Amino acid sequence: MKIALLGYGKMGKVIERIALERGHEIVLKKDQNNTFEGLLNADVAIDFSVPDSAIENISECLNNGIPVISGTTGWVADYPKMVSLCEAKNGSFIYASNFSLGVNVFFELNEYLAKMMANLKQYNVSMEEIHHTQKLDAPSGTAITLAEGVIKHTDYSNWTLETPISNEIRIEAKRIENVPGTHSIFYDSEVDQIEIKHTAHSREGFALGAVVAAEWLVGKKGVFTMKDVLGLNSK
Repeated sequence: MKIALLGYGKMGKVIERIALERGHEIVLKKDQNNTFEGLLNADVAIDFSVPDSAIENISECLNNGIPVISGTTGWVADYPKMVSLCEAKNGSFIYASNFSLGVNVFFELNEYLAKMMANLKQYNVSMEEIHHTQKLDAPSGTAITLAEGVIKHTDYSNWTLETPISNEIRIEAKRIENVPGTHSIFYDSEVDQIEIKHTAHSREGFALGAVVAAEWLVGKKGVFTMKDVLGLNSK
C-alpha cells in the first residue's frame, strides 16, 4: 500500500516507521512548507499535521479521490464541512481524536460508566488530561470526545476549562514535558470517588492505530470512525 504522510513531525515519523515495518511504501512526506506532489500516487493519506493545515490536507485528498485518515485535533468545528465534501466527492474519510486501540476501548468504557452513573446525582464529574508541551490545542481532542461521551448519557450539557457552572464538566488540561497522553475521568461525591484512567506509554499505539485504520479504509466509500474499524458499532 502506498501512503502519503500529511504532517511529518514526531507522530509522522513514528507512523512512517510502523508503515514501513508493515510492508507499506511512503510516497509523500509533507510538512507545512511542502507541496502535495506525490499525493496522486498514494492509495491512502494519513494526516497528523497542525490545526491550520488539516482542512487543506483533507480537502486536497477528497478532491483528488484519495482516502484520508486524520488524527489532527483542534479543527473539528469544521468537521461537518469535511463530511459534506466527502459525501459530495463519494470519497473515503476517517477522523478520530485518538487512534489508539486502548483509547477507543476506553471511550466505550467511559460511555458505559456514564450510563451507570446518570441517576446518581450526588456525584460530580470532572476530567484531567496531561500531554507533552508541544501539543497545540487544549483540551485534547480525546478529552473532548470523553466529555461528549458523558454528556450523551447524563444531564451535563457542556465542558469547560474554567470554573464550571451548572451542568458543565470541568476539564483540567496540563502540559508536561515528554508525556504522550493521560486522561482521567472522576466521579466525586462527599463519601467517595470513582476514577477511570488511560495512560499512553508512547506514541506507538496512536501510530499503529492510524496505519491499521488506513489499511481498513482502502477500497471503502463513506465517512467512518474507529468504531467501524474496530467493529465496536455492534457492541
